[in-house]
Amino acid sequence: MTMTLTTPKPAITAPGEATGFLPTRDSRGKPITVIGTAAIRDTFDAICLQQALNSRGAPGVTDLVLNPDAHCGYGAPVGCVLVSPTHVYPGPVGVDIKCSMSLLQLDLPADAVADRKTRRALINAIAERTPTGAGKGQRSVKKARNVELDVGRYAVTTGAAPEVCAALGIPAHWATRCEDAAHTGHDGSADALEARLDFLLSTGRLVNFGDKVRQLGSYGGGNHFGECELVEVEDNDRARAVADTFGLKDGHVAFLSHCGSRGLGHALASGQFRALQERFETWSIPLPGNDRELVYAPLGTAEADAYLDDMALGANFATVNHLLINALVLEAFQEIIPGVKGDLVYSISHNIARKEIVENREAWVHRKGATRAFPAGHHALHKTPFAATGHPILLPGNPREGSVVMVADEGAAASCYSVNHGAGRRMGRKEAIRRLDQGQIDAELDACDILSNCRTYPKDEAPDAYKDFAEVLRSVELAGLASGVAKLKARFVIKDGDKADD
Repeated sequence: MTMTLTTPKPAITAPGEATGFLPTRDSRGKPITVIGTAAIRDTFDAICLQQALNSRGAPGVTDLVLNPDAHCGYGAPVGCVLVSPTHVYPGPVGVDIKCSMSLLQLDLPADAVADRKTRRALINAIAERTPTGAGKGQRSVKKARNVELDVGRYAVTTGAAPEVCAALGIPAHWATRCEDAAHTGHDGSADALEARLDFLLSTGRLVNFGDKVRQLGSYGGGNHFGECELVEVEDNDRARAVADTFGLKDGHVAFLSHCGSRGLGHALASGQFRALQERFETWSIPLPGNDRELVYAPLGTAEADAYLDDMALGANFATVNHLLINALVLEAFQEIIPGVKGDLVYSISHNIARKEIVENREAWVHRKGATRAFPAGHHALHKTPFAATGHPILLPGNPREGSVVMVADEGAAASCYSVNHGAGRRMGRKEAIRRLDQGQIDAELDACDILSNCRTYPKDEAPDAYKDFAEVLRSVELAGLASGVAKLKARFVIKDGDKADD
């Protein structure tokens, strides 16, 4: 990147309390849509806004949205939505392809996890099944789920197919509770993914595939986590009706997970960045904003086909990874509290490009740290369990402030049917490690009666490293994008205590 901290901050025009726009360079084309109150807009630094302008001015881009959790990323800001009917962009998807949230609802009442010894036993049982940390896979835990190479291959090429679910002990009907249970290749087929995987393996572009597929059922590091929650459904008729459709149980225990495509997704995305960057050097094509992370490929080209296939392989891994984690978490609860039952509420991505209809035109909607938000009656929800309500939106905040389940409103059309993916960082990792006090972090979580598997909670993942979650949610609601359905109150957290790898 050529930008520095001395880059002047572009001015946002804000006609609404939580909506505004950022004019494009030379006022050419549709301005950038900005979601956020004045307090939130102040959190967008100059580099974040310059990245947004670079992305909006890139070839083929028709729309760009900045959500309230937006902050500086690689190429495009984290917390943005980029729409193009003609091009695909790896940067506005990111290296953790299909990083997602999922929520498992249990039939346990809240008092079942009131005792600290019970929660500590649950933490240990989960940790024995779902490893955390860079490079960690099922081989590194005592009660591993063996993932055979042929099952891993089938998972990345077909997603949550019935055969994959059966082989890994995942309830088959959970596939209906996924934003996308399976991703296909550039031509709409699984055959394209088979051919692409064969090419990657035979040419050495993808190495240690067996080790990568054995990471199915693991969290990894960085901002990924598993969190035991207490569900508090909002006290209004709409929220109660929607919660019933979602399968949420007021006053009961649930489990929220955040993870993605692990080493496989990172390898696929990194390979795509390198390949496209080499192409741009060969072709001598200028990069948007002179930023190497904003490489792109026109649809229909071999380069675009290769990217879409690699993205689909990573996305299928992420889907199955979430489903297996939830199956393992349920198994852990059943070991400690026999007879427990649980069901998946939803699994939804916030790092993916999807083909959708935007303003009556088919386009690729790239969401980087942004969550899909289709309201009731949206054509894409036809024949799903959520056609009459809109689908669940899972938004993590932090253990101290909690997380939420929301549902989209009609106003979400203004943000290309998207909302934020969480609170969004207000401190970089190094800044958080330098500025925040370890003792205060741990004491605060202890005062909130929140347990963790970490001896000391990671400083770069502390609540104060993130934006004011209440103000982020206030922005979403004031902008008319989505409404609250339930609050999730943390009881314990599974994190990676090692160096962040995310």
